[in-house]
Amino acid sequence: MFISSHVLGQSPHGSSLKIDCAQCHSPENWTVDLKTVKFDHGTTDFELEGTHLITDCKSCHTSLVFNEAPTDCISCHTDVHSQSVGNDCVRCHTSENWLIFNIPEIHEENGFPLIGSHSNLSCVECHNNESSLIFNPIGNECIECHRQDYLATQNPNHSLSGFSQDCIECHNPLGLGWDSTGIIHDFFPLTLGHDIQDCSQCHDVTNFSDISPDCFSCHNDDFAQTTNPNHTNAGFSTDCIECHTTNPGWVPATINHDFFPLTLGHDIQDCNACHVNGNYNNTPTDCFACHEDEYNQTSNPNHIAANFPTDCAVCHTTNPGWVPATVNHDFFPLTLGHDIQDCNACHINGNYNNTPTDCFACHEDDYNQTTNPNHIAANFPTDCAACHTTNPGWTPATLNHDFFPLTLGHDIQDCNACHINGNYNNTPTDCFACHEDDYNQTTNPNHIAANFPTDCATCHTTNPGWMPATFDHDNMYFPIYSGKHEGEWNSCVDCHTNPSDYSTFSCFLCHSQGDMADKHDGVGGYVYESNACFSCHPDGSAD
Repeated sequence: MFISSHVLGQSPHGSSLKIDCAQCHSPENWTVDLKTVKFDHGTTDFELEGTHLITDCKSCHTSLVFNEAPTDCISCHTDVHSQSVGNDCVRCHTSENWLIFNIPEIHEENGFPLIGSHSNLSCVECHNNESSLIFNPIGNECIECHRQDYLATQNPNHSLSGFSQDCIECHNPLGLGWDSTGIIHDFFPLTLGHDIQDCSQCHDVTNFSDISPDCFSCHNDDFAQTTNPNHTNAGFSTDCIECHTTNPGWVPATINHDFFPLTLGHDIQDCNACHVNGNYNNTPTDCFACHEDEYNQTSNPNHIAANFPTDCAVCHTTNPGWVPATVNHDFFPLTLGHDIQDCNACHINGNYNNTPTDCFACHEDDYNQTTNPNHIAANFPTDCAACHTTNPGWTPATLNHDFFPLTLGHDIQDCNACHINGNYNNTPTDCFACHEDDYNQTTNPNHIAANFPTDCATCHTTNPGWMPATFDHDNMYFPIYSGKHEGEWNSCVDCHTNPSDYSTFSCFLCHSQGDMADKHDGVGGYVYESNACFSCHPDGSAD
């Protein structure tokens, strides 16, 4: 019977294994000698390490299609933990053996470090499941394991007292027992008058949780019975710490009046002078609320007529008698030409509200009537401070021209030389906008013919006469003062063969077609054309 050679050549190992059969099989037969197999298992997704190096291939490869073998641990190894720790064996085990050497680290990663008395426990003391190999999650909170300890404790009775079930609030997890000397009472420091050893003075020992940290909850009677001063009549705050510390006997007591300093004219010993009828609630801190009568009755100057602000602190301190009084005019300093003693010169009819601080609002007439120069015709800005100080007579005036320095060739005293017809709007700062004629009419060299850039600053400074000028041929176009073209030319026309157009150039006065053909033998896309030379050799190199 005829058997196709194509059928005989098919591999039983699947289409993914693409290696020479001779790497594993001998030419005599199909027997595989594992000692001579040349297949590198490291080229697969499963590198053989540890005990996997000595494992029989058939243990994992149950068929001749090798890539069908699974790579996850659980496919080959029975999960003795019954999925209680997941299926990622390498979290705890290595390929060397099944022993575990990092139990403390594993617990710390899971949020429960084995410290204190927990460091000496065997696993089954906490993980008491149906098998010692099953580690179902039991929670990281103390109460998960110690609920019976909590319920059984009688001295004190934790359950009856309503103690927190967060054991570490009172017990030290680093300790080896339930010693309560580590009770942390920082949430309510037991200092000074609170330094009490008998817990029952504050706590109902049958319920330690039902107590408020608020002072008044314990000291209601002290507040009600105090007569010097009478806290109830004075409407004092029931937040004791506003005036008292925890010193025994409530003394010294300090009223922190920093929110309203009692200095100078406010240095009053009679609290009722401000806290009317002993009412300490809602006493205003606004000046006018207490001093409205003084404001209304003042005639020198008449505050109402002058429409002065009712915020007394704008002009006055707390000095007795309201003097000295200072009008803080820093928002518009009264200096030089503004040094005017008559307030009505600016505050028309004694109206101090909405007086403008903008120059033009007061000096519009000065601007409109000025003829030297004519501000309107010149379209000068109406922001007077742009050129003027507050000197009387508007002089000296200074124009800040830093946005376009008037130096060297730009040191021109006639503004109209640049600001045509006195138009100061939209005057360009670009060189070419003013010097286009200079560019077009220059013949030595001819800028148009040379196709020089229109950015004058590329070669020129603002020196008068455009000199000295600097032309950087190497960096702007092509290296001729450095590299392989240094010293290989005498004049511009050696390369720029058309003196009326410097944008054209030729490489072939020096580089013959024959030489170039030999040097470019085998170079794909080579053409004997100058622009092609430059596109491949922009830096002048021959490589």
